[in-house]
Amino acid sequence: MRFSIDAHAIGRHLTGNEVYVRSLLEGFASLDKKSEFIAYTSVRGAEELVPERIRTRRVSENPFLRLGLDLGLRVRSDAPDLLHVQYTAPLYCPAPVVVSIHDVSYLEHPEFFPMARRVQLKISVERTVRRAAKILTLSEFSRQGIARSYGLDPDKVAVVPAACSAIFKPVSRPKAKAFVEGRFQVAHPFILCVGDLQPRKNPLGLIRAFEELVGNCPELPHHLVMVGKDTWYASKVHLAAENSPFGNRIHFTGYVDDAELLQLYNACDIFVFPSYYEGFGIPILEAMACGRAVACANTSAMPEVAGSAAVLFNPHSTEEMMVSMRDLLRNAELRARKERLGQQNASRFSWRGTAKQTLDVYYEVAGIRAKQGQRATIMGRR
Repeated sequence: MRFSIDAHAIGRHLTGNEVYVRSLLEGFASLDKKSEFIAYTSVRGAEELVPERIRTRRVSENPFLRLGLDLGLRVRSDAPDLLHVQYTAPLYCPAPVVVSIHDVSYLEHPEFFPMARRVQLKISVERTVRRAAKILTLSEFSRQGIARSYGLDPDKVAVVPAACSAIFKPVSRPKAKAFVEGRFQVAHPFILCVGDLQPRKNPLGLIRAFEELVGNCPELPHHLVMVGKDTWYASKVHLAAENSPFGNRIHFTGYVDDAELLQLYNACDIFVFPSYYEGFGIPILEAMACGRAVACANTSAMPEVAGSAAVLFNPHSTEEMMVSMRDLLRNAELRARKERLGQQNASRFSWRGTAKQTLDVYYEVAGIRAKQGQRATIMGRR
């Protein structure tokens, strides 16, 4: 079998999308020694981030060229048994399509997206869904949302959960704290949040909750560290921090790599994930795998991912978010229990398992295509 994967996200700091495709490729390389895999990358150096066993081919970094012409021509030339994409397939694709749709926030919460982006997603993803042989998603929450939004039989959508990288694990806390102080100039105990600075991640709500926490509990020495790259929305977040009475205790790191993120998780006292909407929420598992207590929103797929291992709060309630952080920081017994439960919960998920389930879908789709080809050959002979 020959399987092609649109891996243009690799090397472009596209956070969740990049983690997803890189982790799948690593799993494929270790699990399936017989099939041929082709990864289509779009930036120089991305091939170095792909396992050696997987062949890479370059496609245009420009999305209009990539989806309008380049990717389709590559697929025609390579003749794979299928093409796996995230959200959007090329306009022309001579192979069956497997599409991963992590969530449909662009339909259910269009206010979180610039107009051009939500219109583009609405049109291109629907076209991809209609022609896809199989749709993959990360949670039961997203499966129901996709089926409802596009009027599909839910059986056409397979839930294949994500996981966190094996790099995320407990390491020496003193060394982690020393690293964070040297690299990010944060010498105080801190609360950590990970997520691009965009409205869906609720960074303004977290800043307000942090202000209430420090105002109501002046004995707490904690700072707030927000990890994630800037987006079109970032200026509002930075302005809110600058205008905060505790702005000197709010830090932005921008994008960080996994090695730096490992140290940040291990150095923080607690991890907070206040997002309004998530199709999964990999940072929840990353923090848990590092042994950190987690407080996260009680909406969308996050309770499904966190289970009983996290303290849940309403992300629209500044008070609830503040109380969740306060309780974890003040109550050592609660914090220790959530740390223990979190590690157990994170161990339920693995990228190897995700890759195995994804390969099962590949073989299902490729098998259907092979049977159709055999049937067409027999009919032609008649």
